[in-house]
Amino acid sequence: MQEFKSFDIKKDEIVPLAQKMKDKGYRLVMIHGYVDKEGNNVVNYQYEVGNCIESYKIVGENVLPSISHIYDLSAAWPEEELFELMGVQFEGLEMRGRLFLPDTMLEGQGHIIVTPLDELRKKTLREGE
Repeated sequence: MQEFKSFDIKKDEIVPLAQKMKDKGYRLVMIHGYVDKEGNNVVNYQYEVGNCIESYKIVGENVLPSISHIYDLSAAWPEEELFELMGVQFEGLEMRGRLFLPDTMLEGQGHIIVTPLDELRKKTLREGE
């Protein structure tokens, strides 16, 4: 059975940690995020370290450094996804365009997780009329 460990880190630790993991040959498994009950963005970086998944969590940041220059598309895709769905910006990330939401949604600024559902419905109904 695979082991799991979780650590809290600060945003200035993200790039050095990613570089260390890459240099040791550890795989970036996932970058994912959510908004906690207090309204803070929470972003988790998960690496496969032997028989363990190590999760590194950052809380309350809206701007983070990109690790796409270290892990290429394994990092770029989830970073773009977190920008689009939550509004987290990744410094140094070369955006390739929308992944899920149409460019016209909420004047191109929509982030589906933090946009109230009734507002999304109104916008969609206005465009479909």
